[in-house]
Amino acid sequence: MERMTRWFAPWLLMVVTLLAFQTAQARELPDFTELVKQAAPGVVNISTTSSVSAPAGPYGQQDVPEIFRRFFGDQMPPMPGIPQGEEERKSLGSGFVIRKDGYILTNAHVVKDADEIMVRLNDRRELPAKLVGSDARTDVALLKVDANDLPTLKIGNSDDLEAGEWVAAIGSPFGFDHSVTAGIVSAINRTLPSETYVPFIQTDVAINPGNSGGPLFNLDGEVVGINSQIYTRSGGFMGLSFAVPISVAMNVADQLRTEGHVSRGWLGVVIQPVSKDLAESFGLDGTSGALVSDVSDDSPAKKAGLEAGDVILSANGADIDDSTTLPRLIGQVAPGDEVELQVMRNGDKREVDVTVGDWPEEMAANGAPSSRSADDQTKLGIAISDLSDQEKQQLDIDEGALVRRVDPRGAAAAAGIQPGDVIVGFDQKPVESADQLIDAVKKVDDDRAIPVRIVRDGNSLFVALRLKAKG
Repeated sequence: MERMTRWFAPWLLMVVTLLAFQTAQARELPDFTELVKQAAPGVVNISTTSSVSAPAGPYGQQDVPEIFRRFFGDQMPPMPGIPQGEEERKSLGSGFVIRKDGYILTNAHVVKDADEIMVRLNDRRELPAKLVGSDARTDVALLKVDANDLPTLKIGNSDDLEAGEWVAAIGSPFGFDHSVTAGIVSAINRTLPSETYVPFIQTDVAINPGNSGGPLFNLDGEVVGINSQIYTRSGGFMGLSFAVPISVAMNVADQLRTEGHVSRGWLGVVIQPVSKDLAESFGLDGTSGALVSDVSDDSPAKKAGLEAGDVILSANGADIDDSTTLPRLIGQVAPGDEVELQVMRNGDKREVDVTVGDWPEEMAANGAPSSRSADDQTKLGIAISDLSDQEKQQLDIDEGALVRRVDPRGAAAAAGIQPGDVIVGFDQKPVESADQLIDAVKKVDDDRAIPVRIVRDGNSLFVALRLKAKG
């Protein structure tokens, strides 16, 4: 018996320790029940109805032949010879109440092109909603329903969020009202393609169609974001969700409510990241900053004296860690206010004060005309020529060297230069002709990176060219 006790005691101790460890771990996991009880009444379901073009007659949307349905589903494209009619399309999303007098926040894409918007409250009431305004650049929309004393959500501070924090979402994925999902903040200040004004919050919270526009909560039950997008290859959740920070959304909502539109700061520059080779070519110590590849005519930047080739290092004392930071900082500056930029130009740092403008409705294009032609193969590994009058008119460029052919083994190809590019700057000097470029190349040392400014598809950008590859 004594022997059995000696054998059993360590095992018993191990089991007790394991149970204690599991209990402690369970205790550390967050409990969202109170959060959901308090927050759920302020979360709403949003349904919209819109009219879309659809084939009329025998092949209306409800009558799509099976052979077409397999390719297009119910979304038939316009077909030649088949008259187009109107058909109602419905969609679902989420939102949340931010003011007791009926103001509701959601995503702009949830209510885009909607003819009718209905809001279903937590108490099952359904109310028609009016679109106060929307801002596609931040994907934020403000709605108003005719109601008072609605339950509102607490607004938090998204600037305090850190990667690793627990967060929860409430929404209507696939129409299942008030579904709760939870996870952690995966990263902050994420930049998505074509979304330069939003420093997205990335989470691993399960978000699916219908969640869009719903709130993202911290553990204190405060809204820190609006669930906006997912990254997916399947059409469903894959662990990458993105939310608009509530600080950005509330700023937009306040402007929509008081002004009816959103004003944001505008410099009038085209920027690009600073690569390692570009940093070397411009005499920079690192790859921080936003490289100005073009300056719009009659823009605030032009009036302040900013030039292509300038590298913007900071704005009002805030460092520009990478090029995506600049639009966010400038976008937060009220039009008419002044911003102090620290700029690196030709190896020297300088301060440039710019009176920020309001983002124009349309971006103006540049003007054109005049000159000659000559082909030559330079040690860049390209065949170039002057622009013909017709090419100047088509490309809307006055001068430069047009790249006709590129040797795939040459220095230009390694820098990313392509046929059809127009070289308008070389080593921080303008290029007016093919001959001028050839002369400039001959004068360059072979062992350094050179900034080359090109125009491609109407856009200006810099590439770093190294005439002799590093050993």
